[in-house]
Amino acid sequence: MDDLEVVRRINELADEEHQLERAHAGTPLGDDDLQRLREVEVALDQCWDLLRQRRARRGAGADPDDASARPAETVEGYQQ
Repeated sequence: MDDLEVVRRINELADEEHQLERAHAGTPLGDDDLQRLREVEVALDQCWDLLRQRRARRGAGADPDDASARPAETVEGYQQ
């Protein structure tokens, strides 16, 4: 997946996240929508992580295509 594809995926996931949030404005999300929202949030974190990896590799003179998506457990465990 190249940078453009990662950014495109980020945009798709962000749109879905906003759609889920807007669809329930003022009311709590149901279990299915809450689960999907969590999945979207994790996928967004993974995409952002992959994009950062690709940019870092490129900046270091390495091949960005050697970057790979990390497991959810890894990206969700990062400290802010």
